[in-house]
Amino acid sequence: MTSQASANHTAKVIGVTVAAAVGGFLFGFDSSVINGAVDAIQGHFVLGEFLTGFTVAIALLGCAAGAWFAGGLADRWGRKKVMLLGSFLFIVSSIGSGLAFSVPDLMVWRVLGGLGIGIASVIAPAYIAEISPARMRGSLASLQQLAITVGIFAALLSDAVLANSAGGASNDYWFGIEAWRWMFIVGVVPAVVYGVLALLIPESPRYLVGQHLDEEAARVLAEVTGELHPDERIHEIRLTLRKEKQSSFADIRGPRFGLQPLVWIGIIMAVLQQFVGINAIFYYSTTLWKSVGFSESQSFTTSVITSVINVVMTFVAILFVDRIGRRNLLMAGSIGMFVGLLLAAVAFSQQIGSGDDVSLPEPWGVVALIGANLFVVFFAATWGPVMWVLLGEMFPNRMRAMALGIGTAANWVANFVISLMFPQLTEWVGLSIVYGGFAFFAAVSFFFVKAKIPETKGLELEDMKF
Repeated sequence: MTSQASANHTAKVIGVTVAAAVGGFLFGFDSSVINGAVDAIQGHFVLGEFLTGFTVAIALLGCAAGAWFAGGLADRWGRKKVMLLGSFLFIVSSIGSGLAFSVPDLMVWRVLGGLGIGIASVIAPAYIAEISPARMRGSLASLQQLAITVGIFAALLSDAVLANSAGGASNDYWFGIEAWRWMFIVGVVPAVVYGVLALLIPESPRYLVGQHLDEEAARVLAEVTGELHPDERIHEIRLTLRKEKQSSFADIRGPRFGLQPLVWIGIIMAVLQQFVGINAIFYYSTTLWKSVGFSESQSFTTSVITSVINVVMTFVAILFVDRIGRRNLLMAGSIGMFVGLLLAAVAFSQQIGSGDDVSLPEPWGVVALIGANLFVVFFAATWGPVMWVLLGEMFPNRMRAMALGIGTAANWVANFVISLMFPQLTEWVGLSIVYGGFAFFAAVSFFFVKAKIPETKGLELEDMKF
């Protein structure tokens, strides 16, 4: 293959990957758009701490359900049709959430959007892993996390612009509709873009082979990935998918509490990614910084800066995940996250005042910012993207869809627990203890990776035999 042809195929693979990763953008956008609206929703509907946390977190139950069913739907309908379903659900949810007239109403729309995001969170890494050549798969799969971080940044930036333009998230803005409602409604735009792109990208060659559409699969492999011997690759895929039509829970059943050991490794890894507390920052950062004495404008600005750091550091993973491997990045990330979270925990222990009159004396406000952002730096460069890379590639073909769905559902359930309990725990035991707990799980993640996580760098999906 000439260098020009190779470059053309590389560009095609990247283009298709970026299109699929827009699902990750929706994932990130939905995860953080609630950030700027939390206080306004709490005030508008007169909610206590628990109900506020539940309203924020309930979307994650929908995400878990969407993730659970996405694998089976993708195997029956194809990856593209399931992407379209996710797009439609998020469009409806964005409009409904923005126009919600009561708390139960808002919760219903949030759950519906969660279903769409849960679907996207499974389909994007699975599709990217299946369309990517082994030499580029880690970097391309990391684009999913990059899209998530860009979605988080876009959500926080749009929240800040809307809140500042209206003079506060609770104030009226366009057409007499409060700014916090517009924060949800603008999500229609990326959801429509995702749906259009899903129509334009090719179907996964592994799904096509499973449907006995070998000629179409060969065309995708040759034209998009640049496979020199597509017929041979199709034969390899067919061998690994020979039980695909019977693929079910039986494929992941094992001796340890009913599941295969590798599935448990994926579940625990997915849970640890959330138990280090990343979404306590991206769901509640504006409220968090206000709670220690920052103004609303300063809190929004700080949240946007943190999201920019998140985006920039994801490029580190893209550059190095296929060079130094998944395990090394994860272990380095665990150490860095532990240090950052420990700094934040110590800083928050110096908080003075009570109720709405609290602050961090010098220099502890700066230390808290350094600790929180150091944590984000290491998470974004390691655990953020690499966990999704591994979930998309570590399972054998016969169990991938089911195992990936279960691992992703576990990630969303853990996300729900943290998001639900963070406001209540902050009130009960204080930010210092909460962040100390996150630091503990960061330490646990280091030893878990060292003992249990397999290295998948450079392996074709058909060669995964852990």
